[in-house]
Amino acid sequence: MTISTLAILPSNAKSRDFCRRDLIPLWPEALWKIESGIVRTVTWNEEGNQISLGYWGVGDVIGQPLSRLDPFQVECLTPVTVSLIPPQQWSQELDSILSHIQQAQELHSIVQTQSTDLRLLNFLNWLAKKFGNPTEFGLLIDVRLTHLEIADVIGITRVSVTRMMQKLERKGIILRPRRHCIILKSNR
Repeated sequence: MTISTLAILPSNAKSRDFCRRDLIPLWPEALWKIESGIVRTVTWNEEGNQISLGYWGVGDVIGQPLSRLDPFQVECLTPVTVSLIPPQQWSQELDSILSHIQQAQELHSIVQTQSTDLRLLNFLNWLAKKFGNPTEFGLLIDVRLTHLEIADVIGITRVSVTRMMQKLERKGIILRPRRHCIILKSNR
């Protein structure tokens, strides 16, 4: 899609809704701003293993121009609404673009943590800071992530994530009232 093609899109095509597990279309000349929902960006290595690059939510900017990776996809983890940002409006989104870079660097730093226990805890803190909702017990991380998806992000096995989550729960650092729900306790 070229800039001129973006300019002739119908006005109702500039905002789109997607369902969970849908892929958001990517074009070299367009960015999307997330109005609601959560997405993750992914690529694959030479062996065909999926690599999660980041998790993005309301107010974040995503799109092909922010990555040089090929393949590169944006997958919806929840129902999502995004608004199209054509190139002539990118300068208006500079804060969101800088935030994207900063968050990607934070996540990269977490993945490089030597201790796997600390790596998981740092990732949970990152999720809580980004997506957490306050409750009487702590920050509710209501992002539907399997242990395999968490393992994929932080570079350990699914079995290790399960074992470490049980350990964090026994220590009272997290609560897990529902299957895909984590509360990072605030009294730590």
